[in-house]
Amino acid sequence: MRKNNRKIMMAGAAVAAVFSIATIAAGEPKSGYLSAEPETQAMQDDDFSNPAMLVTDYGGDLWSTADGDSGKSCEDCHGDAADSMKGVKTRYPTYYQPWGKMINLELRINECRKDNQKAKAWKYESKEMLGMASYIGYQSRGMPMAVDIGGKATPFFTKGKEFYYERRGQLDMACSHCHEDNSGNMIRANLLTEGQINGFPTYRLKWSGVGTLHRRFKGCNDQVRAIPYERGSDEYVNLELYLAWRGRGLAVETPSVRN
Repeated sequence: MRKNNRKIMMAGAAVAAVFSIATIAAGEPKSGYLSAEPETQAMQDDDFSNPAMLVTDYGGDLWSTADGDSGKSCEDCHGDAADSMKGVKTRYPTYYQPWGKMINLELRINECRKDNQKAKAWKYESKEMLGMASYIGYQSRGMPMAVDIGGKATPFFTKGKEFYYERRGQLDMACSHCHEDNSGNMIRANLLTEGQINGFPTYRLKWSGVGTLHRRFKGCNDQVRAIPYERGSDEYVNLELYLAWRGRGLAVETPSVRN
């Protein structure tokens, strides 16, 4: 195991207190952690028990591994991720001038691979992408979500908000019907949460593995019998921006564990 990755496996006890958030004031955003079973919370709190840490540790290996025609690793350009990537997760999605639109962390990783490493893009849900996104997100764990929706990001934020409240699918439901109107209520055997995104990539017990936020978006679209968008699509990135703003102030929990 590489030196940087040892930090991951030693940090569990130090950060567990970050998620002891039982005293949230009324009206403030509430993490899905609060709705998880105690056993699931304990799994997340202990880095030695958190199954997503294996994926995060793999991302740490990739960080220092040269790839592509450039023969460079992420570490060659950015140095120690604990320093250079601290706070990065809190700011994404962000406006990306070369594209003239928003970019999220997964898409930005691939831009770096193509532009700087001269390497092939990773598939959105590949183990490599999940590992790198988890590893970078981990460096911001405990820091508050603080996405910028001003300036050139504003029209994309508006589109994301519109998506959140738009009815879709055969069930004619919007995201808000579950995660705003019925947050805290039961649906079948599950407790509906606010749908906050501060823990992604996350290990879902239902998936028996780690997945991205856009995988969760697709699952929600499937549940209301709507045609889902592609992972990394403008529609999902804009929705991600709105949700990141909706959960502003929540501590980053990457990699979280959820039901």
